[in-house]
Amino acid sequence: MRLICMLAAAALIVGCAETNQTNREMDRFIDDLMKEMTIEEKIGQLNLPVSGEIVTGQAKSSNVAERIKAGEVGGLFNLKGVEQIKEVQRIAVEESRLGIPILFGMDVIHGYETIFPIPLGLSCSWDMEAVERSARIAAEEASSDGICWTFSPMVDISRDARWGRVSEGSGEDTYLGCEIAKAMVRGYQGEDLETQLQRNDQILACVKHFALYGAGEGGLDYNTVDMSRVRMYNEYLSPYKAAIEAGAGSVMASFNEIDGVPATGNKWLMTDLLREDWKFDGFVVTDYTGIFEMTNHGIGNLQEVTAQAINAGIDMDMVSEGFLGTLKKSIEEGKVSMKELDTACRRILEAKYRLGLFENPYKYCDEERAKAEVYNDEHRAEARRIASESFVLLKNEPFKGKKLLPLEKKGTIALIGPLADTRTNMPGTWSVAAKHDQALSFREGLEQTVGDKVDIIYAKGSNLVSDAAYEERATMFGRSLHRDNRTDKQMLDEALRAAAKADVIVAALGEASEMSGESSSRADISIPDVQQTLLKELLKTGKPVVLVLFNGRPLTIEWESENVPAILEAWFGGSEAAVALSDVLFGDVNPSGKLTMTFPKHVGQCPAYYAQKNTGRPLGDNSRWFEKFKVNYLDVDNAPVYPFGYGLSYTTFEYSDVTLSASEMTADGSITAQVTVTNTGDREGKEIVQLYIRDMVGSITRPIKELKGFEKIALAPGESKTVSFEIDRTDLEFFNYNLEKVVEPGEFKIFIGKDSQTTNEATLIVK
Repeated sequence: MRLICMLAAAALIVGCAETNQTNREMDRFIDDLMKEMTIEEKIGQLNLPVSGEIVTGQAKSSNVAERIKAGEVGGLFNLKGVEQIKEVQRIAVEESRLGIPILFGMDVIHGYETIFPIPLGLSCSWDMEAVERSARIAAEEASSDGICWTFSPMVDISRDARWGRVSEGSGEDTYLGCEIAKAMVRGYQGEDLETQLQRNDQILACVKHFALYGAGEGGLDYNTVDMSRVRMYNEYLSPYKAAIEAGAGSVMASFNEIDGVPATGNKWLMTDLLREDWKFDGFVVTDYTGIFEMTNHGIGNLQEVTAQAINAGIDMDMVSEGFLGTLKKSIEEGKVSMKELDTACRRILEAKYRLGLFENPYKYCDEERAKAEVYNDEHRAEARRIASESFVLLKNEPFKGKKLLPLEKKGTIALIGPLADTRTNMPGTWSVAAKHDQALSFREGLEQTVGDKVDIIYAKGSNLVSDAAYEERATMFGRSLHRDNRTDKQMLDEALRAAAKADVIVAALGEASEMSGESSSRADISIPDVQQTLLKELLKTGKPVVLVLFNGRPLTIEWESENVPAILEAWFGGSEAAVALSDVLFGDVNPSGKLTMTFPKHVGQCPAYYAQKNTGRPLGDNSRWFEKFKVNYLDVDNAPVYPFGYGLSYTTFEYSDVTLSASEMTADGSITAQVTVTNTGDREGKEIVQLYIRDMVGSITRPIKELKGFEKIALAPGESKTVSFEIDRTDLEFFNYNLEKVVEPGEFKIFIGKDSQTTNEATLIVK
């Protein structure tokens, strides 16, 4: 044992020595380069314009090539294709004065051309290997096509389903958000901190949106955030920090304000917290036109807010060109120091050095790799497997004495709904590099997988929504559902004729893919009007109905949950979603996903989340309704339709009581909590065992329950497995009123179960 420790220590010393040597070489190289740079060229390194056919905002930069030659561009984003990128890089290294290579970034959010489930859906797998694998494949494909930088992962905690960008994150929980953030960074950059970004299939991650972006008032995108520091530290900041500790090389500023100061110009956030407290040594980029938008916040003109941004710790300006247009003047007027400019410039050059672009500017430009690695059969197979893990079985009641799902591979299915036969919507929002004609529609997926055994009759049944203008807004970026000009009655009659011929009805309903995502907030998060009418008429036929939901956020589906016998939450599952859905619906794959956001009964319950705090007048049992002078509504009870962590299987699981290895521990000690889980059904299945903890008495109020661990296990019929969780101070500590991380002695409840509401418990005393 002593020899092993000595060898490990020696290896650590050698590793540190090699890292220090590399850093010294990098510092010397950049020192020499910056001595040659003019002030204009230094400012140019901070400029990030957009180019190419994929544009994510309203502004568009021009004359990019000429600016690259002039040394006025440090990076470029949303240019797609290895040949185009190689040519632009050639201009940078051969036609600019100093030949500094540029960064090429893209919104590779949940895949490149092989698209995985939207991040919210992916998080419902609770499978960190699958999450990391999805990011790894995305990095392999994007890097082979010239991209070296992705604007992902988005780690914003959000508890308000009205916000469209919940689709791009990992849900409402801090602990799970941290685990997914780390997995995504490892997938993009590499697992080993010492060797990250050295290979040509590893790309720079960008943690966003720093910070608190998911807590905008009213669920409105870009909106004001007002939050106490205690809440920030305990509930919202941890996933950003986890991603940075995993090695993320860049951070993106958020649009919102924090303590009255926009994040893009917030020195406490970008310097005091991010760099001094968390020791982040990468670079910070604004979001799209983030510097210019500070003028709308009312804190100054473009020159003033640009100076505030760089003084706060911003290093790169996405699209606003405030640095390019005003920074030299601010330096001449003494409003920004040369030290600030040099520091920001150095951080950009360091990123390029660590990526190996100075050694080989064409490191990510390999045409043969692109041909072999983008959207290949292996990646598609992984996308299919991972998509099937993201679906959540919400309900599966017996119909005429038999569970409706899985479906039998025989007879006739009426496939009905506006989401049933669309290719462009299947990959989901933020699939900017996808070739949408490659993804099968739900109808095509069923026909391809079981069409020789099952007769599938299709009818659209309704448009997405009755309001044509609303549908146009909800189907942007080529995601049209080809609005049908027939009357609602004509479409409904066609659907009912199809239903009459079928043994079972599969209703594909919900949102179009662009009803969630950026700038896609909804005040009404129910299934749209004409689709609700369609569903109710289908149920009146007396035929069994399976509701397959396509959506990028939790929906208010209380009526549906009470009246539809089977509901499968499909999210938007990516390029292989259609065949993955067939796998699950027909039982080739047993669904195992569990919700990572609460489904509220009514939009008025938003924000809805499980880790709430008690008031002085708690209702106690959320299913009770109504009790005067308690914390409840007059018109709806407090309980959600489906809680955080919820999800069914085609089999059933039984949990034993929770046992603790000791009933007491010291603050620096540890104990083990165990539960035995048994598959009591007749199918093999996977179960996500969840650990929650409650601190019963604290110096500040504490949540009624917090996720602190989970394990996904597979069990054969009749098989049991004991799942153990080690509990130590990291599971008990929190930030107190003074923002000190503490473990306070007292009573803790330990909960283990199948979701946040269905748990067994034990009591632990911490001394």
